Amino acid sequence: MTLIDTRTPDAKRLISGATGDWEIIIGLEVHAQVISEAKLFSGASTAFGAAPNGNVSLVDAAMPGMLPVINEECVKQAIRTGLGLKAQINHKSVFDRKNYFYPDLPQGYQISQFKQPIVGEGTVIVSVGPDRQGEFEDIEVGIERLHLEQDAGKSMHDQHATMSYVDLNRSGVALMEIVSKPDLRSGDEAKAYVTKLRTIMRYLGTCDGNMDEGSMRADVNVSVRRPGGEFGTRCEIKNMNSIRFIGQAIDYEARRQIAILEDGGKIEQETRLYDAVKGETRSMRSKEEAHDYRYFPDPDLLPLEFDQAYVDALAKDLPELPDEKRARFMKDFALSEYNADVLTSELADSEYFEKVLEAVRAEGVAVEEKQGAGHTVAHGISNMIVNEVFGALRNAGVAIGECPISPSQLASIVVLMREGTISGKIAKDLFEIVWNEGGDPRQLVESRGMKQVTDTGAIEKAVDEVIAANPDKAEQARAKPTMAGWFVGQVMKATGGKANPQAVNDLVKAKLGIE
Repeated sequence: MTLIDTRTPDAKRLISGATGDWEIIIGLEVHAQVISEAKLFSGASTAFGAAPNGNVSLVDAAMPGMLPVINEECVKQAIRTGLGLKAQINHKSVFDRKNYFYPDLPQGYQISQFKQPIVGEGTVIVSVGPDRQGEFEDIEVGIERLHLEQDAGKSMHDQHATMSYVDLNRSGVALMEIVSKPDLRSGDEAKAYVTKLRTIMRYLGTCDGNMDEGSMRADVNVSVRRPGGEFGTRCEIKNMNSIRFIGQAIDYEARRQIAILEDGGKIEQETRLYDAVKGETRSMRSKEEAHDYRYFPDPDLLPLEFDQAYVDALAKDLPELPDEKRARFMKDFALSEYNADVLTSELADSEYFEKVLEAVRAEGVAVEEKQGAGHTVAHGISNMIVNEVFGALRNAGVAIGECPISPSQLASIVVLMREGTISGKIAKDLFEIVWNEGGDPRQLVESRGMKQVTDTGAIEKAVDEVIAANPDKAEQARAKPTMAGWFVGQVMKATGGKANPQAVNDLVKAKLGIE
């Protein structure tokens, strides 16, 4: 593969060494397990968690005379993913044999694609940030190719004192290997890129992205160079199954290479592993000792061919992808860039948000309408989800699918605030009650006496009492009007947070003679 530099050096991404600045060059090979009920070339199940060697057909075990038969669903999933990556779909591709021996590869070769993959070059837009100023930066990461291949089984060396066991359940499972161009320049960019790939595939339903189950993992190629110089010698960090660890491994490996080069040494091209406990990479094998895989077209499989109509039919049924959804949320609902990013990072999160909007509309509230602060109702809802809902989910250690507050319940809380029935402070209390106990928010407000106090007489009495109890502060507030906020806070406290904040603010200013 010819490496072409497509990015100019960015001062924000450079690493300072003892002898000057250095630039990290990163390329990733992401292996994503295809969502399908059967394997790539056999009818064996792909279900996770089966008993060892429970999902193994005669084809997977490489019994003599067994021939592979392509699973069309895996082909469709690869095409869908290619379309999601804005990539070229090749109407003709070839399956090759990649020859090497390993105990968990019964055939003695892997059926993969080499010179003619099913998907060619594409592009992914990755949002990196926010930085200290709260700004995001969009970078374009080139996709070199996506090809289909079989996964290998799993060797287990810790089950017996003198023997290794082999579980072939994964053997023959369909993988999409997505190869990026060397366009990434930091650990943060690499993490954002893998996160974006996972998001796209989850939206498409082509890979579940569960890295802890091994259904998505990455090989990370890292090299360093002087800014704008020639590409350096790269080292490959194998089988990364955590986005956080990917960032840590890149940062360590870059520092390791810089230290060697600044000490007058030379980087040896090699494969390395990341030790998450020690936070360092270590040598696995030298690339100079790598086998010649002797690729050649698999004689048991004809070239894979389809026409543009086949691709168009798949494209027609694609869902709205995260970039398009993010842009729509910002355009139609005036969401902040941050909120739009957070709400579209997972399909389930965006669906929850849109269900809340739908429920609010059903109660007669226009979500596009501007509120007092100039933000739309939808933006206020997005703030509540990002801050209150997601914060509670993090504390509880659960995902949005297990959220105890349904979209309709959250919508009721929003509408109660919109009507003025409850204040923002009461809304937070009501949120906690619904989270912990459930129930209809409207009925809870009635039964627990949580309605906002809008009676001007009652509020005026509370204002008079607070001012009378603090004459010195009243004089200070007349001289320094910003101190009126202290009185507003005291009145809200005295009324248990039930007083209408705007009414309190107006009365405090009137009583103190502040404009």
